[in-house]
Amino acid sequence: MARRGGRDEHDAFARPSKRGSRPRTKQRPEHADAVVGFVTGVDRGRYTLLLAEGLPDERAVHAMKARELARTRVVVGDRVDVVGDTSGGKDALARIVRIGERTSVLRRTADDTDPYERIVVANADQLVIVTALAQPEPRTGMIDRAVVAAYDAGMDVLLCLTKADLAPADELRGLYEPLGVSVVVTATLADPASVDAVRERLRGRVSVLLGHSGVGKSTLVNALVPSARRATGHVNDVTGRGRHTSTSAVALRLPGAQGWVVDTPGVRSLGLAHVEVEHVLAAFEDLDEAAERCPRGCTHLDGAPDCALDDWLAASPDTETRATREVRLTSFRRLLASRTASV
Repeated sequence: MARRGGRDEHDAFARPSKRGSRPRTKQRPEHADAVVGFVTGVDRGRYTLLLAEGLPDERAVHAMKARELARTRVVVGDRVDVVGDTSGGKDALARIVRIGERTSVLRRTADDTDPYERIVVANADQLVIVTALAQPEPRTGMIDRAVVAAYDAGMDVLLCLTKADLAPADELRGLYEPLGVSVVVTATLADPASVDAVRERLRGRVSVLLGHSGVGKSTLVNALVPSARRATGHVNDVTGRGRHTSTSAVALRLPGAQGWVVDTPGVRSLGLAHVEVEHVLAAFEDLDEAAERCPRGCTHLDGAPDCALDDWLAASPDTETRATREVRLTSFRRLLASRTASV
């Protein structure tokens, strides 16, 4: 019995059934009428998109993936082509038919042996690593891993140190500024000046906020975007860790359309199984050039035999240059070590 409603675009590439022998084709519909949307949220197979961003007819719509994208993951930050009911009405449901080329992809794995990569967000400009200076204590292993993940994704890095009223920030500044990591320090987020200092670093950019539970990430998001109303938690007095309050990534627009922040769930680990050593090395142009003289298979770690980076340090022309190079090399090797060490 023929199906009512005639054929749709999926009939062009459906597998032949027992009732017919029509061969399968890879030809896809052009969807010339598709409009571009920005993915701001993902929830159990449904996607929240912003269409006509910045234009008078800007609107939010809900969508699902077309059948041809069944095995392709759509994530927050993606620019997608959408067809169907794009009116944004209460019961309207559009369909995502294409994913635009991604300018950056922030990935993670469950641990350092997991071969399965999980995309956290696409098309972001910078990773904001939110770390408390106390309650809970900062964990440099986690910060190092986040820096590596950002460098691998081709993103800039901003280290946001919260709760500066409880502990000084000098030590962490000294560890990360030599890596080219920008640092912003906030005390109480009830102070407008602290919030403005962070907002200025986010202006005009798509920024991903990442951090352990309990470091004040959701509190920071609520201060930056008052309409967000993200749930906030507390730090356990026994374990020194916070509880998860954000359950999924969501893109939130800064007031005045001055940029986007992507709030992500609090993380307990950040696997880097997908990161190649060469990608980390490439972020350090001076070290990358010196490493070209390393023997094949050199790990570049401390104690690696005949590593040219040790020769580069020893060849420093003066005391000041040597001190600078030593800080750079130590920081780089710390990042490499974090590639295989647990947080």
